[in-house]
Amino acid sequence: MTAAVVSERERLAALVFGFFPAQVVQTLARLGVPDALGDGELDLDALATRTGADPGALRRLLRAAVGLDLVGVSGSGGYALTPAGQLLRTGVPGSMANLAQLFCGDVVWRSWGELEWSVRTGGVAFERLTGLTSFAHMAADPHLNAIFTEAMAEGTRAAAPGIVAACDLTGVTTLADVGGGDGTLLAVFLDAHPHLQGILFDSPAGVGDPVVAERCTVVTGDFFAEVPTADAHVVKSVIHDWDDERSAVILSRVRAAVPDGGVLFLVEPVLRDDPQVLADQRMLLMSDLNMLVCTGGRERTETEFAGLLTAAGLRLESVTRAAGSGYSVLRAVPA
Repeated sequence: MTAAVVSERERLAALVFGFFPAQVVQTLARLGVPDALGDGELDLDALATRTGADPGALRRLLRAAVGLDLVGVSGSGGYALTPAGQLLRTGVPGSMANLAQLFCGDVVWRSWGELEWSVRTGGVAFERLTGLTSFAHMAADPHLNAIFTEAMAEGTRAAAPGIVAACDLTGVTTLADVGGGDGTLLAVFLDAHPHLQGILFDSPAGVGDPVVAERCTVVTGDFFAEVPTADAHVVKSVIHDWDDERSAVILSRVRAAVPDGGVLFLVEPVLRDDPQVLADQRMLLMSDLNMLVCTGGRERTETEFAGLLTAAGLRLESVTRAAGSGYSVLRAVPA
């Protein structure tokens, strides 16, 4: 084989076997290994006792984690987390512990195993496996719903500063976060704008235990039916969960709640139309397929978002990249 063929085989092999390290990461988080280690060091027996794992199998998992630079081993045989491994602890800045458990966990993992079926049929593999929509399934499973809520919060914490900076709230006194989960994003908006009053809106399962209280009213409901009125609305990571028909319904309900002079900040990743730059959007392309197998939603281009907004009676004014994140803020006003 030529050097070029060898190189391409190596690149392809990394894709073929990419799910192996993903399960190492998920299993470490699921067993609670990172939280057990914390900032310290434990030997194998102590770690096996704390995690309830078989010592021999755990040794092999830890050896793989050492090879992936998630765990280090000392001369005395003790294990400790590397900087990357620290991000698998829960509750630490930048944590991805719940993200790992959600996206590499049981039902999402099995849904990806049905990607071929989804591509052949256009159906939602998650619903085929569980008999429920992803959100109904999580609402019926408190443990999974808690993982989902915190996973979304983990991602939002990292992106929030850039999102808030990209939203011009001049003249806005009330901001409604539609589908805002536990209020992680709204809390950052309120911290940045002391004059602002917030409305956190989501389903009862979505709100869970809100992290924001001061200057905030929590309203539960169904955004397919009605959305609270406010000077401005922010809708983050909601529209990509749904197909065009249901997305149009959500945006129409938001439009009905936007007063004259009001504004909608739609926060989503935006696919580029140019196929030459898709290699720079690989994570977004994978997210698009995740929407296919798990929710029936999709990632969209700016043109596709503009079409949805127009159909809902809104006009896209601008698209601003949120610094330090993979999101853009699409600012829309009543048409």
